[in-house]
Amino acid sequence: MGGRPRGAGTAERRAMKACVGDHLITEGVDSQRACVIIGLHHSDGSPPYVVRWLADGHIALMFPGLYTRLAHPGGPRHGEHGTQQATGSGSGQMKGDQVT
Repeated sequence: MGGRPRGAGTAERRAMKACVGDHLITEGVDSQRACVIIGLHHSDGSPPYVVRWLADGHIALMFPGLYTRLAHPGGPRHGEHGTQQATGSGSGQMKGDQVT
């Protein structure tokens, strides 16, 4: 029928899996904001996540959107299930919750 490929842009295509200590970086219109994951609601590492925003220490429940990427401190690594979980480089410098 010619539409979008199955799973394109959906959770079927690429499910986010994170661990406590991973960073989430959200792209905004004028900057990037970063937070650290401090709690998981699901043992498989799927959202939502309890996070602490780096700029002000605010703790919130986060459901990552399309403009959020996962970064592992220290670079890519393999997760509990044997699949590589790197979706961000983690190489940006953090200043508050801004990534430079």
